[in-house]
Amino acid sequence: MHVITHEARKPRFGRPISEKQENFVRGNSKLQNPMFFVANTEERLPKNHPLRAIKRRADEVLKGMARVFDDAYSETGRPGVPPEALLKALLLQALYSIPSERRLVEALRWNLLYRWFCDIEPDAEMWDATAFTHNRERFERHGLVQKFFERVVASALVEQYASNDHFTVDGTLIQSWASLKSFRPKDEPPEQRPSDGGSNPSVNFRGERRRNETHRSTSDPEARLARKGKGQPALLSHSGHALIENRHGLCLDIAVAEANGHAERQTAQQLLRRFRRRHRIQPETVAADRGYEAGEFLRTLEKDLSITPHVPITAERVTGQGPEAEARRRMLRRMKTKAYALSQRARKKVEQLFGWMKQPGGLRKVRHLGRWKIQQVAYLWAAAFNLLRLAHLEATA
Repeated sequence: MHVITHEARKPRFGRPISEKQENFVRGNSKLQNPMFFVANTEERLPKNHPLRAIKRRADEVLKGMARVFDDAYSETGRPGVPPEALLKALLLQALYSIPSERRLVEALRWNLLYRWFCDIEPDAEMWDATAFTHNRERFERHGLVQKFFERVVASALVEQYASNDHFTVDGTLIQSWASLKSFRPKDEPPEQRPSDGGSNPSVNFRGERRRNETHRSTSDPEARLARKGKGQPALLSHSGHALIENRHGLCLDIAVAEANGHAERQTAQQLLRRFRRRHRIQPETVAADRGYEAGEFLRTLEKDLSITPHVPITAERVTGQGPEAEARRRMLRRMKTKAYALSQRARKKVEQLFGWMKQPGGLRKVRHLGRWKIQQVAYLWAAAFNLLRLAHLEATA
């Protein structure tokens, strides 16, 4: 016979059984729902919650756009949804990875945090998801989303969170929502397109050569077949391009263009010119990857834009002649400097922007058809990225 003491009586898993166990009264889970409920969202939200800083900055930007909103909307007619609430709701969609606008409206119906962020009363009737569809063309016609993004960038520049001298350009592929089955010959009559009586017909592409010159998507005509690299599948895509600053990786401009293989260098020049014209800032250096090593692009940066490029050259020596070859030779000599090494190290911050916009933001395979709609989404997602990063920088300052 063995005598077991309290010290030796230990369970195999979990905490040891103490000598005195504390008693609890079983709670009652079958409570009647209250008819009235009083809650203060300001008290329930933690003081250090990132949404506080994001909301404050977004409200300041939207307050400065009051005159722009007045010009975009009529003074007479049926009352609509405030554009400030729509823009802040779309910011929530990016910040919390909400897959669709219908799911966003459902979350706004019951989530007090979301209602507080969008300045919606807890007992107010929620609008329909078609409100985003009805206002999307108005936003595009008056450039409201683009102006919102530019004002966020301007606030970061004024508060000196963004660099005024050193920048980075890069591009990526954005997969279209259109299916590969919609990629049909341009001269094919509509009655000859395959159809099984449903939305997903059986299509056999065996032995057929599909090219952008001869084929086009019937769902998204602006999408083009493109691949990320050798051995990668060709998908219907658009090309996304971003200009960031090297200090904290804030997005200064973003554009969506055709995925044709030449859009990276052309769009990079457009982004640099547009940024200089909007914010009156002359960049000193611009870093990029080896996809931008073309001599014409390097010469344009040096001569036309007065910017020093920091681009890796794959060749060990340049044997050609002309101004393009001379620009590549200067870049080869510049690759041995410390400034080039620092720019290439900071250049990797652009991958954080693309990774955040594609994975949490949902821009890996965009859910909108039409390049102008994708451009709106890119502006909003980049603004959400900047606001979130500025909130963290302000908290750690």
